[in-house]
Amino acid sequence: MEPKTLLEPLGLDALYITRSENVRYLSGFPHPEDAQVLVMGEASFLLTDPRYPEAERESRIPAKVLKREEKEAFLRELRGRVGFEAEHLPYASLERLRELAPAEWVPTKGVIERLRLKKTPEEVERIRKAQALAEEALAHALTLLKPGVLEREVALEIEFFLKRRGVGVAFPPIVASGTRGALPHAGASGKALEAGELVTLDLGAEVEGYHSDMTRTVALGKVEGELKRAFEATLAALERVLDVLGPGKSTKELDALAREELRRFDLDRYFVHSLGHGVGLAVHEGPGLSPYTEETLEAGMVVTVEPGVYLPGRGGVRIEELVLITDTGMELLSRFPRAWQEV
Repeated sequence: MEPKTLLEPLGLDALYITRSENVRYLSGFPHPEDAQVLVMGEASFLLTDPRYPEAERESRIPAKVLKREEKEAFLRELRGRVGFEAEHLPYASLERLRELAPAEWVPTKGVIERLRLKKTPEEVERIRKAQALAEEALAHALTLLKPGVLEREVALEIEFFLKRRGVGVAFPPIVASGTRGALPHAGASGKALEAGELVTLDLGAEVEGYHSDMTRTVALGKVEGELKRAFEATLAALERVLDVLGPGKSTKELDALAREELRRFDLDRYFVHSLGHGVGLAVHEGPGLSPYTEETLEAGMVVTVEPGVYLPGRGGVRIEELVLITDTGMELLSRFPRAWQEV
């Protein structure tokens, strides 16, 4: 996007970008946590420091590798209305900018995030690669699930598997077994796996800054009764949403549809989080599939669909698919079997 096209609707003369995902989106620079982007009327610049002499080669936009005093001198030249990311710039940093530059510093919200909602084919390809690698890691992890193995041992094996292939983990893998499966974001612990329980594995990979995200719940040996019924309910809710997923759908209505299906099993009260979220440069980004967000899906968006049932003190189930919204419907980026599986 041309700088003027971005700035003029906002009534800004410049925009100072500090959120790392947004810096990477605009520049392609692989170390965005140590850089900022300044969007100006005629051009955009990546600002970083002498630790990254390769920045000019690694950035799609002109890069300025500046010592601290050089950067401050550059910022002192700013005039007019300069936007900043109100949700991501620390207050102390804003105060310093106000001291440096006699500009009017204007808070903005979600400017670059809105651009990131719809993925380009190149972005989708990176997410697709991350997902394929995560599925290889999951297949490996399932071979390790045996009574006596610790949750954290399985999680570490997932991390090792991905790092051996030259990519990172999207987030610390979740391995939650038995009663810990009732905790939606249970980190892998020192608990040993036991026969007759469910095991939830939530994992993703990162390829060139782009993430994947998927969850499977499997049975370690024979599992019957309410836990198997919770699995059937979760799967039914997931598939009901996938059947109608596509462009033009309301995110709020999709969330409600999953809850309606769980209500048929009298388990909707045990679904305690949102149905899904966007995935890209951040693991959790827009759009949100939630009771609290009224958004419309569009072709090019990549989202998760992840209903769950969490029974306190007994166990839980989550099944999560990664989906690309297309012009005519959707494409599953996650291909790993989701049916009931006993390992």
